Amino acid sequence: MVLLTQYNGSILGPIAKVLGWIFNGIFELTANFGILNIGLTIILFTVIIKLIMLPLTIKQMKFSKMSSIMNPELTALQKKYKGKTDQDSMLKMQEEQKAIYEKYGTSPTGGCLQLILQMPILFALYRVMQNIPAYVGTVKSIFINMLSGESGLMAQNNFVTIMTDNFGTLHGDYSTVDKTIDAMNYFSAAQWQQLEELFPSCAAVISENVDKLFGMYNFFGINLSVNPELMSISVLIPVLTALTQWISMKTVSGKNTANMEDNPAMKSMQTMNTIMPIMTGFIALSLPSALGLYWIATAVCQTVQQLLLNVYFNKIDIDEFVQKNVEKANNKRKKKGLPPNTISAKANTNTKKIQQNFVNSLEETRKKNL
Repeated sequence: MVLLTQYNGSILGPIAKVLGWIFNGIFELTANFGILNIGLTIILFTVIIKLIMLPLTIKQMKFSKMSSIMNPELTALQKKYKGKTDQDSMLKMQEEQKAIYEKYGTSPTGGCLQLILQMPILFALYRVMQNIPAYVGTVKSIFINMLSGESGLMAQNNFVTIMTDNFGTLHGDYSTVDKTIDAMNYFSAAQWQQLEELFPSCAAVISENVDKLFGMYNFFGINLSVNPELMSISVLIPVLTALTQWISMKTVSGKNTANMEDNPAMKSMQTMNTIMPIMTGFIALSLPSALGLYWIATAVCQTVQQLLLNVYFNKIDIDEFVQKNVEKANNKRKKKGLPPNTISAKANTNTKKIQQNFVNSLEETRKKNL
């Protein structure tokens, strides 16, 4: 079956198709064991995608680790030039900051590449979650059963007019099978009931196929194809979306909250870590629960991944870690015909001391908060 409702953007389209192929493959694999469930597929799909992106995550973690090592020196530099806004002071601060990054074999943009590479994948993932029938042939076939054929919905008199007048065109018009599937994918239980009343001759086939759809989208009593409702169990989706994202952000930023009072950027990060989960929870209220479940699964995976990587990185020898990073940076400089940077003996000797001071600062901040 050709899935014509897939997103066809020039950049995200090809990525979405690959991700959709993986999603459909997982669904078909579980179907072989008699399990046709979109919720389970979303969870397994999220785990697999996180494993695929693990190398990028590790690189991001390495940059974060190096940032935590440099943070005391960067904070001291900010204190040194605090309140000095003249051009000479700003230039000197930039030069000293650059020297610190070079000393440790990294740069202020060291973590940007990983984020840039991940962004198209994340946006393409959203496209797949937003339009599951476009990528899962079994789900799309159920819609086609309702729409096609002599007794199908699209063969009924004034189908397009009736659909447009009653359901609007917010998610697509009803001129073709594919566009109609795009629009009907967002139907609530009440709208499906209304559809049966508008086309009584098709009520039986609509009811039969909607039951199949709801069976596939049922996840512990929650219909993942419709928006959560405040007075039902589905409200757990936006609540858990906000909670798991908050835990995930807390896990990622937990070790970077020292010297908060002297670091405006860290203060902003702390504020965002509180506001973003709440905003995401409200957004999850206005979208199909399938997207909320995807966000929950993503946050849980990120939390577990972060905790495991924290254990790994905490066992790394700091001096050796810095030295390897400098050597790697020098290899890149050598290829460009540039002289190598060297980490000073003093810096190499005091790396552990700097890290210990940073840990002590964290402990002092924690006691103040208590």
